[in-house]
Amino acid sequence: MSISRTKMDLFCIFILASMIAESSQLTCQSDLRRPEYNDIFVTCGTSTIELAILMCPVVYTGYNESLLILNHVYDKPECKGTLDETVNPPVVRFSFPINKTSACDSTFLTTSAAGTGIFADFSNIQTVNVSGVVRSHDPTTGVVTYNAELKYYYSCAYPLEYLLNNTQIDVSASSIAVRDNNGSFISTLSLELFSDENYTQPLVIPPLGLELRTNVYVQVKADNLTDQYHVLMDRCYASISPHPTNSTFFNLFVSCSKDQMTTIYMNGDSHNARFSFQAFRFVEQQNETVSTYYLHCITRLCETSTCADFKQCSSRRKRSIRSTGVLEATTLTSEIPIITSNDNSVESKEEAVSGSYSESDSRMGLGIAVGVLTLAVIVVVSVAFVLYKRIRRF
Repeated sequence: MSISRTKMDLFCIFILASMIAESSQLTCQSDLRRPEYNDIFVTCGTSTIELAILMCPVVYTGYNESLLILNHVYDKPECKGTLDETVNPPVVRFSFPINKTSACDSTFLTTSAAGTGIFADFSNIQTVNVSGVVRSHDPTTGVVTYNAELKYYYSCAYPLEYLLNNTQIDVSASSIAVRDNNGSFISTLSLELFSDENYTQPLVIPPLGLELRTNVYVQVKADNLTDQYHVLMDRCYASISPHPTNSTFFNLFVSCSKDQMTTIYMNGDSHNARFSFQAFRFVEQQNETVSTYYLHCITRLCETSTCADFKQCSSRRKRSIRSTGVLEATTLTSEIPIITSNDNSVESKEEAVSGSYSESDSRMGLGIAVGVLTLAVIVVVSVAFVLYKRIRRF
């Protein structure tokens, strides 16, 4: 009896595998093969993570797209894979948002470490890792199965200070594919300059530059970003060069330490971070018609529950007067340079005052000369008159 039942189970498995293979035979053609470690592709997007798993090795093993289950989630249609036969070879695609409430039970792990290198001034650098696994579901109901179990692990690491670095592919055991990628939210961020406190009028810099002490309003904004994170500016500074290595710079603020002309309105509270400063000029550009410099902001994304921790003031080592070599890829830089006019009105006034003094001195000298000459004429006439009288007496 048991032998007959075993034969029946084997027959059913054979029929099921044959049906699956036949349904994809024409599509796979020569691509039917055993699973390999690089059969999964992971795209770590700014708002979603996308997986693509080669379909033909799945068919070869005895499964179809409906038998690939993401993180043991069976009951959510948005977590199921879809077959894409528009590419060759075909793939099974999964796509889910980067959000703890709707990421198909992906695991979110945030780790912290002290900053090093260009981030040495910051005591807490965070990285969020989103990971999970796609497993095969074996429909066999018997005691044994002849189908290998498939496991496709994925992992996306998002460094929240935006140092972009793709990591290697790692592997583990047969029939298990692991793909770790680094993603970045930096493409969602933009740095904009405005001329009004409502942040509605973009800043237009005239050809001769902004007047000194003009208010410049700055906004770092995140678009299409999950609500799980807020924008927090760690440091904003200006440098003479658009690439601040070996360039003179001026800190507008670093953490809670800020210049007296800088006002921070919003930081770490939403998808927008805002501050303003008054236009200034670099002293070393004093002999130039205008002073030109660039604005840079080192920006992090903080989880809404932890932003308050980063906003607390802490003792940090001060930066030197020269640039620390911040790479362009790690900061947001203003697209247009900030240009201020070098005001020479004081020098002009001094020249005017000096000129008026010279003119006054000239007039005074002329008056004295005329007076002396008049006195000399009077003396000569008087002497001539006295001599004339004496001559007539004789």
